Amino acid sequence: MTQTENYQMARTRAEAQYGFLVHAAIYAGVILLLTLIDLTTSPGVIWFIWPMLGWGIPVALHGARVFQLGDKAAIIDALTARELRRLSSKEHPVEPH
Repeated sequence: MTQTENYQMARTRAEAQYGFLVHAAIYAGVILLLTLIDLTTSPGVIWFIWPMLGWGIPVALHGARVFQLGDKAAIIDALTARELRRLSSKEHPVEPH
């Protein structure tokens, strides 16, 4: 890769990470507000947990994608390599000992 390509990749990743941080901050602020509203207006009924979970799962998935815990290219590369090994072993089967 050239320096320009490296810079562009780094810039794209940095922008994605920034986007996640904004998303996470907005989520935290809204959930905090909903928690305060819930606990002050109806302390016997806890409902803030539902929006926290309903929005929290997508926030967690967003973070996983941004920080490449589920890097699509890496997963596809690993699956391709595994499939190539499987296919090549079918062409030249190994006799069991």
